[in-house]
Amino acid sequence: MLRGIHVPLVTPFTSSGEVAVDAIEKLAFHMLDQGAAGLVALGTTGEVAALDPDERARVIETCARVCAERQALLTVGVTGNDTRSTARALKSLPEGVGAALVTVPYFLRPGERGVIAHFEALAEETPVPLVIYHIPYRTGQAVSGATLRRLGAHPMIAGTKYAAGGIDQDAVDLLGDLPEGFEVVGGDDAYISPLLALGAAGGILASAHLETRSFVELVDAWHAGDVTRARALGHRLARLSAALFAEPNPTVIKGVLHAEGLIPTPDVRLPLVPAGEEAVSQAHLIAVHPGE
Repeated sequence: MLRGIHVPLVTPFTSSGEVAVDAIEKLAFHMLDQGAAGLVALGTTGEVAALDPDERARVIETCARVCAERQALLTVGVTGNDTRSTARALKSLPEGVGAALVTVPYFLRPGERGVIAHFEALAEETPVPLVIYHIPYRTGQAVSGATLRRLGAHPMIAGTKYAAGGIDQDAVDLLGDLPEGFEVVGGDDAYISPLLALGAAGGILASAHLETRSFVELVDAWHAGDVTRARALGHRLARLSAALFAEPNPTVIKGVLHAEGLIPTPDVRLPLVPAGEEAVSQAHLIAVHPGE
């Protein structure tokens, strides 16, 4: 279900500050036509916290229509540190959504027993499979490989977006003994190649807005055992990811997408501010001339 590259779409804005729905549709088609296996709507890269409910609904509706036409998986980000409100959000997901990316409860730090209880409760109520978003440097809550393995045994928990800030022992242990039907997708762009080498199914990668085909090729190369090709691609794409994350995500990505004519403005909403010209130019140069 999660194999391949899934692009967590940015939310483009018009010059007047409104959500640019036409640009979302254009970008969504472009990503899928470049080989992405699916899209993620309303992730951190999509500035979900800065969107109002009506805007979020329009983003989901647009992405669902595109994914239905291209027969691709649409995953929707669902955040919250309260189990009841998160369950309500899951049950209100519209038709066309194939999975939900649910962040480990943030800020409260409920402990691993609390994380287990949270996701087991959600799994009993959700209408779509869950992907656990494990990103401890944002949530403040560590989650062990053993906890993820236990949760992965539930039939409604499809996998985890693993973004621990590197390749740690838990990642090695988890990928060495995955529950049946449970998949790991990389969420730290710079480390996607080594995670794939360990057996990850794919990645949810903001960097894949650029050079989408190359990221798809990276996944295919590791899965096919073409180590020489995979290593070369991995090193090159890691340099691109580093440039795209030189300033807070998704500011540089939006700057490059705007420079390439894929979105109408590079604008973001406060408290984010647009990336500096130098960071955008450097990332754009790497994307346009990857061998240099």
